[in-house]
Amino acid sequence: MLNLTPRNTSTRLDELPAALQPLAAHSFTLARLYAGRGIVQPDELDTQLAGLLPAEQLKGIIAAVDLLDIAIDDSQRILIVGDFDCDGATSTALMMRALTAMGAKVDFLVPDRFKYGYGLTPEIVELGIKTYQPQMIVTVDNGISSHEGVARAQADGITVIITDHHLTTKETPPAEAVVNPNQLDCTFASKALVGVGVAFYVLGRLAKLRRDAGKSTVQVSQYLDLVALGTIADVGVLDKNNRILVHHGLAAIRQGRGSLGILALLEQAGRDPKKLQAQDFGFVLGPRINAAGRMDNMRIGIECLLADDWATAQRLAQELEQLNRTRRQVEGEMRTQADNIVQALAATNISIEADVEESDDIIVQHRLEKKSTNTRSIVLYQDDWHQGVIGIVAGRLKESHYLPSIVFAPANTERTGAEDAIKGSARSIAGVHIRDAIEQVAESHPDLISHFGGHAMAAGLTLKRGNFDAFVTAFNAVLAQMEDEVFAEQKFTDGALQASDFSLWFAEHLAESSIWGHGFAPPIFDGVFEVLNFKVLKDKHLKLSLRYPDVQYPIEAIQFNFDSSAWDYRAEKVHILFELDINEWNGKQSLQLMIKDLALVKETVEEN
Repeated sequence: MLNLTPRNTSTRLDELPAALQPLAAHSFTLARLYAGRGIVQPDELDTQLAGLLPAEQLKGIIAAVDLLDIAIDDSQRILIVGDFDCDGATSTALMMRALTAMGAKVDFLVPDRFKYGYGLTPEIVELGIKTYQPQMIVTVDNGISSHEGVARAQADGITVIITDHHLTTKETPPAEAVVNPNQLDCTFASKALVGVGVAFYVLGRLAKLRRDAGKSTVQVSQYLDLVALGTIADVGVLDKNNRILVHHGLAAIRQGRGSLGILALLEQAGRDPKKLQAQDFGFVLGPRINAAGRMDNMRIGIECLLADDWATAQRLAQELEQLNRTRRQVEGEMRTQADNIVQALAATNISIEADVEESDDIIVQHRLEKKSTNTRSIVLYQDDWHQGVIGIVAGRLKESHYLPSIVFAPANTERTGAEDAIKGSARSIAGVHIRDAIEQVAESHPDLISHFGGHAMAAGLTLKRGNFDAFVTAFNAVLAQMEDEVFAEQKFTDGALQASDFSLWFAEHLAESSIWGHGFAPPIFDGVFEVLNFKVLKDKHLKLSLRYPDVQYPIEAIQFNFDSSAWDYRAEKVHILFELDINEWNGKQSLQLMIKDLALVKETVEEN
């Protein structure tokens, strides 16, 4: 049997929160799902825009809005400085659309990750001055650590407004205004806003100020499709506030009110906008936008989101599609290399560090740190790896091995000496705050890390190539202080389904009942089923026909990338962890279970 942790153990109506009991009378399963995610009052499921937290709670927002209002009235040249990921792209596009509609003179600039790196650096400020001669710079999705960049801008008399969401334990830069729910002394009740969410709040407050004053303004809520895309793609925690934002952005796209760029990207992906789900922002749209920043320049992605005619939107969406295909190819090669390194290291079953010089002068550095036999992290570097996809590879390693993973690549593949910079992208597991772990290394070893920043689950850092080994040792010393239980993966379940839940109606109702995702986990169930039939497709996908008590028809189930050697053709029963899905084939819909984990159930024989 599978070893699972129930999110909620209620089996009776009276065991649920009193406020959810009326819902349970309609669907006990749905009420149990909400209880397992901490919902105790029905209004926590409200999706009305009026339920959003008030903007006034955001420290610095009044100052930012007043400065923007004056800048528009005085026709000041405003420059938006964004980030090269999907959150940065949607934030930049949102600022461009809304400020332009209000009458602002506005341009945007996104650092080329391969030339300038991340954030409002002095070099980016100088490029902005040379190219656009701005009187005001507004950062989106960056800037909270950009003390030097702010100083450089102010030296030329440029007003700086920072809008960001990244974590910081340091004093904020002395910009004219800083809006970030995670800055020190900000009392905004939700810390889960991503960059585009912060930009939305600033613009919404600005639009209201100008509306009340009878000035040119815009309804910022018409751009919630951009907010929804950035929020999901940046893996924002789906608290009530973010669920409201995503709900309305998703509804806009389904109703054909999304930006032409998003609709063109969906066309490239072969997806029907009317059937879009929240997770599609992360798995379908996000990667295509991100491909611009990973493989080329994010300007293509932003221009796609800003396109106002269908032909332009289609052309740019096709460019992004091609970049995404290239990204997948590069990522696939790096993942194969990374997996081979990890397997080779794991086979030694000891702490190991290796420098391997290949015949083509490529240097590989890697560490798989172990404490006894308990692996604590995966940290890899190779001279020819592409920094545009290291975050994806780190994420794949984290998922497949359930370990904090950091993948490094050269900042410049033509400069790989000991004093040259390498850039790392980190992904973490629950219980290991990856940014804070890196900060502990930076505090105890001030000379190791040049720059770093990020969140609990994802971070980025830069260090000298010659400091790689010392960093790994220091990083794992931090992890060694943590309890072993942190590194043991917990698999959660929402329990068993009732027989009546195995229906197309319930699967559709479940999908539409909430915005599911990070921090509001998609429903996942388990149960013991009788095996009626099985097939192994393409030697790697297990397809089952199952029977469940009191269900009068066979239930189809599939597990992708299944290890076929683990299957016993004589199996009569299986315990599976699964999500409900709707399979569409030749215009027909059918219920399908998406298997996430499986264990054969051994029949016990009673002795006389």
